[in-house]
Amino acid sequence: MTPVEHAPARPTVSVVICAYTEQRWHDVLAAVHSVREQTLPAHEVILVVDHNPALQERLAETLPDVLVLPNSGHRGLSGGKNTGVAAASGELVAFLDDDAIAEIDWLEHLVGGFTDEDVLGVGGTTLPLWASRRPSWFPREFDWVVGCTFTGRQPGRVRNLLGGNACFRRSVFDLAGGFPTHMGRTSGNARPLGCEETEFCIRVSHARPGALFVFEPRAVIGHRVPAPREQFSYFRSRCYAEGLSKAAVTRSVGLADGLSAERSYTAVTLRRGVVRGLADASRGDLTGLGRSAAISVGLLSAVAGYAAGAVEGRRREVPAVAAA
Repeated sequence: MTPVEHAPARPTVSVVICAYTEQRWHDVLAAVHSVREQTLPAHEVILVVDHNPALQERLAETLPDVLVLPNSGHRGLSGGKNTGVAAASGELVAFLDDDAIAEIDWLEHLVGGFTDEDVLGVGGTTLPLWASRRPSWFPREFDWVVGCTFTGRQPGRVRNLLGGNACFRRSVFDLAGGFPTHMGRTSGNARPLGCEETEFCIRVSHARPGALFVFEPRAVIGHRVPAPREQFSYFRSRCYAEGLSKAAVTRSVGLADGLSAERSYTAVTLRRGVVRGLADASRGDLTGLGRSAAISVGLLSAVAGYAAGAVEGRRREVPAVAAA
């Protein structure tokens, strides 16, 4: 008799969700529910609450099948993610934003992206769930402003994953450490900072030459965009904060790696976006002018933020050099 060949067992996946405010109570419950409904069941769901004991107690009582933990590290998203990783027992660790809903086959497609040992992380598509509707001036090239996948991101190998829809091998964190707690969002900082996952992925690539991070567009989640984030004022401030964050990334991992993807994004994706907006306007869609203008303002705001962040970084270095 011919021996029966069994398909290799799929790796186990721990899903980490970070929460911080009662204002997202229903969003958090919806996020957990979407993980429960996956075609590929999660090994465990870990909900990390960022220095909010009342919220932690309420969630623990409401979700007895979920491991609800306090953030044991620095306040903020990075500290929460690192706490979740430390508690995870799955071979893979997936991250889902607390105001996002995963499609039913999200985990299946993420796990399916780990095709060989060199693939250390897989990320998926994040679609905006607008509170009202997409503003006519809002360019799809800047969907990252609201935590979503932007036009121009191609399937396959990428420099870094986007943190709200990403899955990593658990062993990666033993290799390169956790997410940087000196950057990214915190509940006490009004600026919408980010880039902790960018710095982390680049640092992993330094520690493990040949490491691959893959964008799998079929792993889809929807991310809520509240009304204040539909405003142009938020768009501009988020772009400025992204520049500040990129400056922090380059201080950590170097200029070449820290801005490699951004150069291509600016030269190709944004240029095409401006041309597309002008072409739309020439065909009678005058909102195209608004999208082209928003791309220009977004880019200039990010450049201004990067310049301010670079200057601030040099100021911090001067006392350290003098003391040495």
